[in-house]
Amino acid sequence: MVRFRPNVAALFLRPEGHLLVCERSTFKGAWQFPQGGVDPGESLEQALAREVREEIGLLPEHYEVLRKADGYRYIYPPEVRLKKRKKHGFHGQEQTYYLCMLNAGAPEVNVNQRPREFSAYRWILPTEFELEWLPEFKREVYRQVMKDFFDVNL
Repeated sequence: MVRFRPNVAALFLRPEGHLLVCERSTFKGAWQFPQGGVDPGESLEQALAREVREEIGLLPEHYEVLRKADGYRYIYPPEVRLKKRKKHGFHGQEQTYYLCMLNAGAPEVNVNQRPREFSAYRWILPTEFELEWLPEFKREVYRQVMKDFFDVNL
């Protein structure tokens, strides 16, 4: 039986329509959205608030959730699955994506959190996102997310 780890991901927008992407600190050139696993006993919304605070330093009062969609799944490739199975016991992740708008007066994103997951961030137009920034096994999910939320075909 395939076991999927529950996961939340945040699509942050500025009012002018720019989308936040963050570069993984462990993989130069790998840009993604803030995301992370849901802890046992934690709701999806609690996980979202925790992950956003831990990864980019924003609190729930700094943004508004506009929309969410779930059911996005990917399977880890064998080399990742062996590493992850030891830690979590899952074959892949099932993600719930949240579209979040930054509120007026929100502080700037801060990737200097501990432990540090991201080395940099930038704001791009959704049409500027590149699938090549991702590991192969995540690309189909990102392709679908960009289509579903921004009507962008990657």
